[in-house]
Amino acid sequence: MSDRIRVESLIDARIRAARENGEFDDLPGAGKPLPGHAEPYDEQWWLKEYARREGFSGAGLLPPSVQLARQVERLPDEVRRLPSEQRVRETVADLNREILDYQIHPSQPFVPIRRVDVEAMVTLWREALEARWAAARQPAPPNPPAAARPRRRWFRRDRSETPDHP
Repeated sequence: MSDRIRVESLIDARIRAARENGEFDDLPGAGKPLPGHAEPYDEQWWLKEYARREGFSGAGLLPPSVQLARQVERLPDEVRRLPSEQRVRETVADLNREILDYQIHPSQPFVPIRRVDVEAMVTLWREALEARWAAARQPAPPNPPAAARPRRRWFRRDRSETPDHP
């Protein structure tokens, strides 16, 4: 018991010495309320703060069945950005493998998910590719006539600020 009292008094002495030396004077947030003091108490505040600080998204915490459903939902947008038809077919095949695994071994909460039609996604990709080509083939807007264009100003030094100039 006497060792514990001595350790506590040593700690108290160091805190008191630091306070007297002014080591606690300019701490960030001094005089400001603690963050979240007005919010209701949440038992998992530390977990939410850790996820926010580390940049985790809430999607990583979802059950696998819901994550898979979200992948299927986002697939058309992803397919439109892929560079080749082969890449589209590979992406859809990978997702269909995951869906098949889920259908064989479903997890809670059960979300009904159907496999994705590869040919429909390839058609969607081709339409997006044609739209990009059409946008690229459109001529650029013509330059305005010389009179309407603002005159280009070249660098001019303000001579009033230079010491050589009277």
